[in-house]
Parts: sequence; structure tokens; C-alpha cells
Amino acid sequence: MRHFRSVLIPAVLFLLPGYASAGWVQQTSGTPNALYSVRFPIDGQTGYAVGGQGTIIKTTNGGMLWVTQSSGTSLDLYSVDFPTNSQIGYAVGGRYGSDIGVILKTTNGGASWDTLHPDTVGCFLGVHFPVGPDTGFVVGSYAGNALTLKTTNGGATWTSQILLQIPRLFSVHYPADAQTGYAVGAPFVYATILKTTNGGNQWDTLHAGGTIDGLRGVHFPIDAQTGYAVGGNLVLPGHYTVLKTSNSGASWVIQSSDTGGYLLSVHFPVDAQTGFAVGYCNATNGGWIIKTTNGGSTWVTQPLSPINLLASVYFPENAQTGYAVGGSGTILKTTDGGTWVEDNRGQGNEELKIQGIRAIPNPFVSFARVPGHASDRFALYDISGRKVGIYKGDRIGVGLSAGIYFLKPEGKDSKPLRIVKLR
Repeated sequence: MRHFRSVLIPAVLFLLPGYASAGWVQQTSGTPNALYSVRFPIDGQTGYAVGGQGTIIKTTNGGMLWVTQSSGTSLDLYSVDFPTNSQIGYAVGGRYGSDIGVILKTTNGGASWDTLHPDTVGCFLGVHFPVGPDTGFVVGSYAGNALTLKTTNGGATWTSQILLQIPRLFSVHYPADAQTGYAVGAPFVYATILKTTNGGNQWDTLHAGGTIDGLRGVHFPIDAQTGYAVGGNLVLPGHYTVLKTSNSGASWVIQSSDTGGYLLSVHFPVDAQTGFAVGYCNATNGGWIIKTTNGGSTWVTQPLSPINLLASVYFPENAQTGYAVGGSGTILKTTDGGTWVEDNRGQGNEELKIQGIRAIPNPFVSFARVPGHASDRFALYDISGRKVGIYKGDRIGVGLSAGIYFLKPEGKDSKPLRIVKLR
């Protein structure tokens, strides 16, 4: 999970004249290191992201500026949580595949981070403090087995369990209190879902709905009844899975499972209907965001510029403003729930539609077409807003280099259509 693949196409979004900011827009993180986790504790203004080589960055203005903080460690940080405010927070990590780990705590908004010292060694992959800064849970691995830790005094002391014959755990979530919680994991294949109803003293294994995919993220939006888990199979060619339970984990239903990529994080901001998951997309060899607005009955791919793999997604207050982070310091932000244009994934040719105009295929290799407008003329702009040419509707993008472009009918002040040339 720690190695991210990058793409050659630039990943920058911009504003054309008369075009309001929409969809997912890339921010400048100030770090080349992979980012694995993002949290905004109160609102969409103050947030933290953690990642490779001890990276911690913070914003206080909604991501307009991210400032690097000193973590005091060179180990990768995989998860961050600020339970109740932007002052007290925890970050965990380690050296993946080993039993070397680190737990950090700040009480001053990240001005300084102190290293905590649990008695148990291991690689720590997930952290959650469900109700306040005192009682919290960490999951990870020790000697290839699942590892859980718990503190009730803000990290001063920890109790731990090594769960033999259960593979490493990646994510932990306590929906409503510090008693009932869920954890998910696996190495590369075969899902693991654990549940506790007594604050982590005992964990029971749940049936994972028959999926063969390892799980990376879990989230219960409202209570301990309805929740979602996502993951993928790194042995099969990018096989992903979305699971849902509506009965406290007694049974899990596979909502979506295909070879489109794999998923690493899931978040439902305000209810069990609208949620987002992020990961890796085979088609673009990069980041992937999917969204549901009907409790997971359908998941729709959201339009993205070709970009690095995405590892974490978080919406602080509502289903409109959210952040996603990933490889090579990637940070994306949306203020409209990721809505840009309609993306119909999984059909022979993907079509992006806007104001009755669509381009197929999209992404494309040689050229794209605008059906029904073969003789009409269209202006094409690059990511800097520079017009790169005028094309007829049957040969859009011929001769261009790979990249992100924006298409508009010539001479018309209309919202542009994003198109992507792969090579």
C-alpha cells in the first residue's frame, strides 16, 4: 500500500473564462511524499494530512496553503485523527511489512508532536478516537498477525492484543461510542472484518459476504447498524469490492465488485445515503473516486484529471466540501460534491456529457468525436487556458500530445467539457 504509481499526464485543473470552480481541484501540498490520510476535525478550513517519511502538513484556510509540520520521525505515517478539535490529535505509522511503528500526539495543533510509547511493537496502520481525546484505538500488524491497541488516558498507557491467524488490520471505526467498533484488513487477498461490542476487549470475526478481496477502509456513518467496507485484490488485476451491512455486520452484501481498480478509503459525510470511496483506477493508471447517493445501490465514477493513486477521502461537514489525498503529495478538493459532468463508467466507450454535447471515447488515444456535430467547429484549450486549436467535431484532438484539455463550441460562451488524451 505504500508504493504509488504516478502518471505522465499533468494533473492540474484550471478555470476558463466564465467557468466556475467545479469538480475535484488539485491543491499544492508542498511535499513530494505520498499522503495516506487526511482529516478536518471541525470544518472545511483547518485540516491535517500525513504520509511518507514522517510527513505532516496542515492548512487553516481550506487548503489554499498547506504548511509542513515537524513530526520528529522518518517513518511513514498512515493514519491521522483529531477527535474533537483542531488542537489534540494523533498520527500512527511505521515501516510497512516490519514490526517497527510509531504513535504521535499533539496538543497544540501540530506545533509540536510527541512520540508515545506503547509496550507492544508493531506497524500501526489505523487510528480512531471515537468520542474524545482520551479513549482511542489503533490497529496494525505484528509478525504478520493482526494487532489492536487501546488507550483510555490519552495515550499515556496502552493495552494491546495480538490476534493470531488473523492478518494485519488497516482501518478501525467506532461509529457512536467507545464500545462497538469495526476493523478491516487482510494482506493482499481474503477479507477480514472484525467487530467488538466491549471496547476492544474481545473481537469477533464477521462473514465478509463471500468476497476474496482484502479490505482497506471501513465507515459506519450514523450508528453501528449500517456501514460500508472497501478494498481490493492486488493479486488479481485490480479487482475491487464495496461491501455494505444494514444489520450491524451480521451479514455483508457485495454492492460492487469488478476489475476496474482497487479502493483504499470510504467516507459517508452525513448519512448512509451519500458517500465517496477512493483508490486506483486501471483505465487511467491513476487515482479514482466513486460516489453513491442512494446508499450504495449504484456507484458512479467521478471525473478526474489523470492523477496519482488516492489513499484517503474525507468530508468534514457535509457532502459538498471534501478532500482526497494520495501519491506524490496529491491533494484534491471539491466544494460541490465532486459534481462536474456525468461519467458513465464501465461501458464500451466512456461518455462525458455537458449541455447536450458529449465526446467519445473519453479518455481517447488518437482523437475523439462529438456525435451529431461532425461538421461543427470546437475550440480546444490546454490546462493553462491557452487555445491550442480549432477542430471539427469528428476529429477532436488529432495531433495533440497527451494531456488534459477543455472543449467548447467555437464562438459560444458555454461551460467547457473536459477531455483527456492518454498518449
